[in-house]
Amino acid sequence: MLYQANEKRYDSMTYRFAGHTGLQLPAISLGLWHNFGHSGAPDNMREMLKTAFDLGITHFDLANNYGPPEGAAEENFGRLMQKSFRPYRDELIISTKAGYNMWPGPYGSGGSRKYLLSSLDQSLQRMGLEYVDIFYLHRMTPDTPIEESMLALDQAVRSGKALYVGLSNHDGETGKKATKILEELKTPFVMHQNSYSILDRRIEENGLLDLAKKEDQGLICFKPLDQGLLTDKYLHGIPEDSRIRRDGRFLKESNLTPELLEKIEKLNTMARDRGQTLAQMALAWVYQNPTVTSVLIGASRPEQIVENVKSLENVNFSDDEVDRIDTIVEGRAQWKS
Repeated sequence: MLYQANEKRYDSMTYRFAGHTGLQLPAISLGLWHNFGHSGAPDNMREMLKTAFDLGITHFDLANNYGPPEGAAEENFGRLMQKSFRPYRDELIISTKAGYNMWPGPYGSGGSRKYLLSSLDQSLQRMGLEYVDIFYLHRMTPDTPIEESMLALDQAVRSGKALYVGLSNHDGETGKKATKILEELKTPFVMHQNSYSILDRRIEENGLLDLAKKEDQGLICFKPLDQGLLTDKYLHGIPEDSRIRRDGRFLKESNLTPELLEKIEKLNTMARDRGQTLAQMALAWVYQNPTVTSVLIGASRPEQIVENVKSLENVNFSDDEVDRIDTIVEGRAQWKS
């Protein structure tokens, strides 16, 4: 049966401009980092994309190495794009990235012109697309002159294979150098992409949040739930279907210290007092920062996407609530300063 998108998909979703650009992104975007590899169920992938789009989530975020294995997420997304979403291409923001290891040899990772442009060509082929909306340099590459990497991003736009470019996992100092070059080239830079959550405040410390705020640049934040830590999932043990059990590459059992679990329990109690789940409060906390353009979520089933979108029903925090959260995690909400 041909997919017919919900006619009311734009009625309740919030959209925010990416810095000083004319591009708007939904408050919540869907990342395909996990659960879109070849081990995933195609029907579940399709239902997650449909659920997201029907809720007004117009932005799907990928990278060349998302899987597993590398490239699998783009391949699976490409098949679903052709089967279900091709009529809606002009309503979608599709992004991909290059920077991490993708294929063997000296040209399969990094920030060289050869790697970045070759990778973009491969990504477009896997997804069956003529262009992506945003093409990111996925990481800082100190072994490559930043001018070379930025010229490659510029070429991606000028060749018609990307509409905008972005930087992922950069700090404030490197981001400032890179965006200055892109500005001189008149390349349409649109977005920083970095991790940010109640527990992970690195962009407050490394200058990236200050840069985005000062220069009025877009910012999309991934891992807002800290890979599931900012949910009630681990408060009563480790579920067998959890990421720790299924894929221990990034989140390990040793991360669940008694001190951390105590903080999560206090945050969970506070979320209940707000009438939210801990996950919903954590997402709302990130989006409350006016510098943030969009919050990037992952999901393993459609119901999670529905629950995450409900976080937008209450994104307001009193000063007392912000202070309580900072006291619990020993952090500081920078948008107050």
